[in-house]
Amino acid sequence: MTYSPLQTARYGYKPKLPSVLQGEIDKIGINPKGSTESEADQKKLSELFPRTYGAPFIETVKLDQSQNIECINIGVVLSGGQAPGGHNVISGLYDALKKASPDSRLIGFLGGPAGILENKTIELDEKTIDQYRNTGGFDIIGSGRTKLETSEQFDICEDVCKLHDISSLIIIGGDDSNTNGAVLAEYFKEKNSGISVLGVPKTIDGDLKNKYVGISFGFDTATKTYSELIGNIEKDANSAKKYWHFIKLMGRSASHICLECALQTHPNIALISEEIENNHKSLTDIVLDMVNIIVKRSELGSNYGIVLIPEGLIEFIPEMKLLISELNTLLAEHTEHFSSLHTFEDQSRWINRELTRDSSYVFSTLPNNIQRQLLMDRDPHGNVQVSRIETEKLLVQMVESRLDEMKSDGKFKGSFSPQEHFFGYEGRCAFPSNFDADYCYSLGYNAYVLSAAGLTGYISSIHNTSKPVDQWTAGGVPVTMMMNLEQRHGKMKPVIRKALVDLEGKPFKEFSKNRDIRAIKSSYLFPGAIQYFGPEEVCDARSITLQLEGE
Repeated sequence: MTYSPLQTARYGYKPKLPSVLQGEIDKIGINPKGSTESEADQKKLSELFPRTYGAPFIETVKLDQSQNIECINIGVVLSGGQAPGGHNVISGLYDALKKASPDSRLIGFLGGPAGILENKTIELDEKTIDQYRNTGGFDIIGSGRTKLETSEQFDICEDVCKLHDISSLIIIGGDDSNTNGAVLAEYFKEKNSGISVLGVPKTIDGDLKNKYVGISFGFDTATKTYSELIGNIEKDANSAKKYWHFIKLMGRSASHICLECALQTHPNIALISEEIENNHKSLTDIVLDMVNIIVKRSELGSNYGIVLIPEGLIEFIPEMKLLISELNTLLAEHTEHFSSLHTFEDQSRWINRELTRDSSYVFSTLPNNIQRQLLMDRDPHGNVQVSRIETEKLLVQMVESRLDEMKSDGKFKGSFSPQEHFFGYEGRCAFPSNFDADYCYSLGYNAYVLSAAGLTGYISSIHNTSKPVDQWTAGGVPVTMMMNLEQRHGKMKPVIRKALVDLEGKPFKEFSKNRDIRAIKSSYLFPGAIQYFGPEEVCDARSITLQLEGE
């Protein structure tokens, strides 16, 4: 196998650890701190998780004396979409495990949670681990989106773990994967299986965070990757001076990616879904706001610009949110009947009859291609797959139509040449930034400490990450602490509450402070490619969001 020069150089990078995780591993322990409660729905969740609810917050600490360390086997699984740094989580877990006891084994489940159910495993050794250190992707063991939800699946998980003498299962995933992990932890504890379940917070979307989980891994690298591309397009737009670029950015629900990229690149327009919902802006309102900026720039001789659009925008527009909610419910309750309708025309007619009057009107006014995308197969939670909805094209069509009307009325004399982009997969498997390389390695190393302590139903957590690495602190957060109840497939289910953009938070306020000026002037910022070597302020820089939140 041949490697690129950068790949070879990254193999040699030694991730930094917080001071609490450095030194002799038998002198690293835990300190429980008080009890916890869920984000909401406390009574119901305490009934659903009677054995793990209310567990204390955990602080990882240095011990005065060495402790006995047992030889244990740990299973690890990658769940859901890729995020830069996953390999370093596994590397940190492996290094800590072997440092504690060379005879301990790390068992990787292949292809995600399905690998547990199908007993597809690989024992991870040093030779294998060394091929993936500091690299992007999840290809070391692969990932998958199989949900662990039923008692039958849980029983198989228990049998497979016992077959390999696994005493702890580490699930590296997002909010849904860690929610399922918490349910599995509760089930194992009820059965006294002796198997603990721990999680690691992964998602480039940045919405798996709270007071104790400051950032999910992959966000830093993904936003820097997207920002490089946006900066390149800004430079092109500033050179050609004839295109309006509409760029949709990955982010299933929250607009954290869009906000961070806006802070890094200073586009003319960046739509923040949470603000649009808060201000009750309709689709027409959004289009008119954009048209006003386009016209003003044109009057100044600038018939070009940059628009950033969060992937989940359409679900935050009030009339679209109501329509999508009704569609999700209809298609969940009438799956069999809907699947019997073989043509789009038949589906559309049935949908329009079943929707409320207002939603039927909204659906009817949408372009045909958007209607079709709204009726596509649902995601595993029964919701519309927003990544398939070409929101950027919908906005372009509506803006173009409005500008044509204005041109006919003599109110717009400029030109409008749109270009559409969707940045998604480009950011999910990049070489992790130094921050994500260090952060993920620390998360994995700390996950071993929690596992060795016999904890279950926790997420590995590294705090104080806006500071230098040696000042980071570590611990564990009970998954139930992050939960509330939400409707899925027509039923109320426990899930980790997504952290949306805080309109009162420093990142949004920093963004909104100068956006009116940047809307009209071309004040673009060009962050360039991720740097791995050089001055600390360049190669170890945190995301602007994390810097502002850490102040």
